[in-house]
Amino acid sequence: MTEQENEAGLSIADETFRTLGRRVIDMAADFLRDLEHMPAYPSDPAASLQDLDAAPPRLGMGEHALDALSAVIASSRPPTSRFFGYVSGSGEPVAALGDLLASVLNQNVTSWRSAPSGVAIEQQVISWIAQFIACGEFTGSLCGGGSASNLMALAMARESRLPANETGVQGGVVYASSEVHMSIPKAVALLGLGRANLRLVAVDGEYRLDVRVLEEVIRADVTAGLKPLAVVATAGTVNTGAIDPLLQVRAVCDRFDLWLHVDGAYGALAAAAAPEKFVGLSQADSISLDAHKWLYQPLDCGVLLFKDVATAIRTFSHSGDYVKPLETEAAAACSYFDQSVELSRRFRALKLWLSLRYHGLEAFRSAIGVDLRHAAELASRIATHPELELLAPVTLSAVCFRYRSTGSMMATNELNTAILKRVISRGRVYLSNATLRGMCALRACFVNHRTRDTDVALIVTEVLAAAAELSGGV
Repeated sequence: MTEQENEAGLSIADETFRTLGRRVIDMAADFLRDLEHMPAYPSDPAASLQDLDAAPPRLGMGEHALDALSAVIASSRPPTSRFFGYVSGSGEPVAALGDLLASVLNQNVTSWRSAPSGVAIEQQVISWIAQFIACGEFTGSLCGGGSASNLMALAMARESRLPANETGVQGGVVYASSEVHMSIPKAVALLGLGRANLRLVAVDGEYRLDVRVLEEVIRADVTAGLKPLAVVATAGTVNTGAIDPLLQVRAVCDRFDLWLHVDGAYGALAAAAAPEKFVGLSQADSISLDAHKWLYQPLDCGVLLFKDVATAIRTFSHSGDYVKPLETEAAAACSYFDQSVELSRRFRALKLWLSLRYHGLEAFRSAIGVDLRHAAELASRIATHPELELLAPVTLSAVCFRYRSTGSMMATNELNTAILKRVISRGRVYLSNATLRGMCALRACFVNHRTRDTDVALIVTEVLAAAAELSGGV
């Protein structure tokens, strides 16, 4: 540690920062270089974490503080080309560099007054994304993820139909399919509407919201004197990737004057590659999507799109004079703290802006198309093996299937749970699970720009090998 650093307290010398930065970048580059040879999940993350100090250091360790990063890396779940669990994006490296610079710049993107470049770039990125999915008339903001954007969207729905900010919640019923993401019941609870006022409507044979049942349920609530408020349609359910019939849901919302929010956190960005699957998306009042899923961005990078800025301001604006904008020009007068739930907001847009500029939108459109093709390829491979069966249509990039069993459903579920555990422990691919109409499904989801055709083929190979091991065949 230099004399300059000692005198400056927490400051470090320019050359020291460069040295530390080079070391971290080298670690990151080595990690990316070695991804192809890493297991799909760390074999014993707890063992690596034991190398980390339990007690906080009283005195600084200087550059030796970075020594423990190797243990952090070793115990992390690597975003390999063979990770097919959940809906987890792969982390595009150019965007990661943008994230590093965003942390150094340390902009609080509340308003132009606080972060002029941050606001300008976020406005540009929101416009690019809206155009990318053919929803160019929308505006919006970035947030932590789908849970945050869904919460804000339903807050806007509440204030537009049954205002509660001044006098309290007046009730209100929200409707969604039984396949809706868990963030929706959470949002309904946090907004004071109560989970008892969330109607989980039946789905059809393709796991889409049944519009006929939806209308029947709404009419019953109206007859009972309740106040329907909003419908949440899903564009890519987390289990199967099902897309609710958006045009028909819009028609129901119009008949009952309801807000239509589309939870597209998983699927909406695929509208850029397969627009025919998302007819009616642009007719929503609000849309949530996650750039850290199907734009492959590092976490976190959620998006809320909406049409009516006035409703956003009416919902979220309650600010002190010390943050009020001094500028009057339209761009400079933008205050994100008046349009979202956050005041402190990191410069999320920089990584996405840099990544989109570097690769171009067509590269992302193509990558999403490849993911869709990989899902279809896996479904075709499953169909050629009599030991396996698909459990749901493959609408987007989620593929749900199981290993057949001649036993009861419970025995079949137990077998597939055991197969999943064995597949993960083998370390070659990582799958997740889903429950569909009581059946345990093995689930592979493709939102990974690194995945190759050979990785797709390995999924079936690994499932069959795991089943053989469990039966004593290996």
